[in-house]
Amino acid sequence: MATKEYTVEDKLRGLQHLQDLCSKLDEITILKGELPMEVSDLEDEIAGLETRTGKLQAELDNFDADMAEKRNGIKDAEAMIKKYNEQLNNVKNNREYEALNKEIEMQQLEIQLTQKRMRDAENDVESKRAYLDEAKTAIATKKEELEAKKNELDKIIKETEKEEKKIIKELDKAHEAVDERLLKAFNRIRKSYRNGLAVVTISRDSCGGCFSGIPPQRKLEIRSRKKIIVCEHCGRILVDEVIAGVEEEVEA
Repeated sequence: MATKEYTVEDKLRGLQHLQDLCSKLDEITILKGELPMEVSDLEDEIAGLETRTGKLQAELDNFDADMAEKRNGIKDAEAMIKKYNEQLNNVKNNREYEALNKEIEMQQLEIQLTQKRMRDAENDVESKRAYLDEAKTAIATKKEELEAKKNELDKIIKETEKEEKKIIKELDKAHEAVDERLLKAFNRIRKSYRNGLAVVTISRDSCGGCFSGIPPQRKLEIRSRKKIIVCEHCGRILVDEVIAGVEEEVEA
């Protein structure tokens, strides 16, 4: 089967059709705005906060066990001091007396050191508990915000899903009608501009993309549709008013 030969006018119409479809898809993307990115960022932020709060909660759980262990250590030290004091009543010489007193002092120092560690740990844990409460509040707030943004995005997706699928399906066919070299140029130009316009019409004797003036001879060449012409200033593909209005005429 022979490959269909496209005239320059066919190619221009194909490019304009492709641009119209891409612009419609761009409008849907604009309608969604920053919502997809905002939803993703909020999900990441919530996940990060939940990871940190999980680790913090584990530290607090360990703190309670550690404090219980320290309290038991103090009780053991107090029991030893009581035992050594009782033994002082039965010492036989100064050496035993001094040895027992030394053991008592060591136990007392151990109690003081443990108590200091407990106070330091309690101060530290208070700040951690405060941060944990703040983080939990932040998570709850961000989850509410995420839910609202998800609902808003889901509503837009629901309203535009049918149209978006239709446009994407038409785009697949439109791509086939444009040769590979032109398609690459079209995509390259589209990526160069925020508004995604690669094909523009003449507007008031100027380029419809960058608004630079177009000489009369150049306009005649564009309207003759004998070759593909790009704007000398912005590089966009230029088409005449008839080509630019083809899609509207077909739809009407």
